[in-house]
Order: sequence, then C-alpha cells, then structure tokens
Amino acid sequence: MLGKTAGGLYWMFRYLERAENTARLVDAGFRIALTHSSAAADEWKSIVSTTGAKASFKKRHEHYTSENIVDFLLRDTSHPYSVMSMIEAARMNARLVRTALTREVWEATNECCITLRGVLADQIADRDLPRALQTIRQQSALVRGALHGTMLRNDIFNFARIGTFIERAESTARILDVKYYVLLPSVSHVGSSIDNVQWETILRSVSSATAYRQVHGNEPRARTIADFLIFDRCAPRSLAFSRAQIAENLAYLVADYETETDSNAFSKEVNAQMKDLRIDDVFDHGLHEFLQDFITENNALGAKIEKDYRFSD
Repeated sequence: MLGKTAGGLYWMFRYLERAENTARLVDAGFRIALTHSSAAADEWKSIVSTTGAKASFKKRHEHYTSENIVDFLLRDTSHPYSVMSMIEAARMNARLVRTALTREVWEATNECCITLRGVLADQIADRDLPRALQTIRQQSALVRGALHGTMLRNDIFNFARIGTFIERAESTARILDVKYYVLLPSVSHVGSSIDNVQWETILRSVSSATAYRQVHGNEPRARTIADFLIFDRCAPRSLAFSRAQIAENLAYLVADYETETDSNAFSKEVNAQMKDLRIDDVFDHGLHEFLQDFITENNALGAKIEKDYRFSD
C-alpha cells in the first residue's frame, strides 16, 4: 500500500475517534459542572487544557464559560480542535482514500459530516447539549460499524484500527488525568462523596458505567475505577485494551508485509511492560505521572508508525 493511502486511513479514523472523544470530554465537563457549579469555570478551563487548545481558545475568548467552550470545542471551524473541524478532516481523508473504502464506510462518513453540519450549525443551548453530544457519538459509531461489517481484514482495516486505538488510548489517559489531576478540588476530597461522583461521571463519559458495574458492582471507588480504565483488557476504552489492539494490528501488518518494524517492536515492549504493572504500582508512582508517561509513549509509538509506513511519501 502507498504510504499516503495508509496515512489517509490512519488519520481518517484518528480524526473520527478524536471528534467523538472531544464530545466525551465536553460531556464530562458538563456533568461535573452541574454537580460542582461553584467551580464551573475551573472545570471548563481544565477541559480546554486537556485538548491542548488553551492558547487557541484564549485568542478567541476571554472567559471560560460553558457557552464559549462548547462553541469552541464543537462548532468553531477556524481552528483544528473542534469536533466539526475534525469531522471535516476525516471526510477529506476519506475522499483521498475513497477507492480503499467500501461504499458503506464512505456513505457513513459522508452522512456523519452532513448530519453534524446540521446539528452544529447554530450555537447550542445547555438544554440541547446532551442530545448534540449523543448525536456526535452515534454518528462516529455508525462509521465504525460500517468498517467492521463490510471491510476485509487486510492492511486497510489494520491501519484504520491502529489510528482508532492510538487516538482512543490518548483520550482515555487525558480524561483520567483531567479527573485526578485537575478537576479534583483538593487532596482532602479524595475518597469523599464529591470524589466518587466525579469518578462515576468519568465512567459515563467513556461509556463504561454499565460495564464497570457488571465487573465491580454499584459502588464507585477511585482506585477500582482507575484500575478498570487502565488495566481491564475486556473494557474497550481502557488503556490496556487499546495497547493490545494496536499491538495486534501492527503484528498483522508485519506478517502481511513480511518486514519487522521499529513500531512493532516498540509496541510489543510497552505492551509487555503494562502487563507487568498493577494499580498499586501506578498509585505509588503517581497517577498523573503514570498517565503523562503513557501519553508520551503513545505519541512516540504514533510517530514510529508514521515513519515505518512512510505516511508522508
């Protein structure tokens, strides 16, 4: 496969996943602001910081209000951090690799873009925000469903899945980091009812509340939730699950092309390291520090993949 085609598939699905995960971050901020309204501005500020868009936001808005941030992160196409910008970028990449996609995947991507243009055409009121965020998540899921239901399990599929899980791994890590490092009011609140409510909100924001209860019961506990979202290999948005999927798809590419790569070797290395860790190790080291190290490794893996498969060629 040409490097540009591989890169187009990889980034198409990274953008789709990033758009959905940005919607999840907004959902987390919205829910937490409702339960902790006295510090709503700090809550929303942390969401912008997590997306890496703080500098761009400050150029456009003076205050961290829900209206400004929702508009910035969902609708504003003058910068690349908004959901609409990312959906447009995903569609552009889909057009570039149109011959590699089934009709169903292309149509689902096109429909996603058209639908969200309508939903995000006007400023969104607070009462309409949950429905808009749900639509973003649903449209993204429809594209993934078309991918799984109609695509051959070949290198095209593998590059699409690698892009998805590189992005998902970073997003889950960033959402966890927002909760524990930024959103928690103070160390004195750890283990309190406020802390537990925020952790449960994070579970809902990554669509894992029901799955968590099936495994751990109804009581949300910070350490158990962190363990679930980091190490549970059956949870489709956990860090361990994402790393395992990346390693699997990279291994398929190595087998298909009969060439070992630096990215495959690095993926196996970090995946093996994670298998040896336990949640006590993470908390002893520091959850924030662990998540920052994870994000750094994830970015390094993404860079190695781009280099190995010559996305810029």
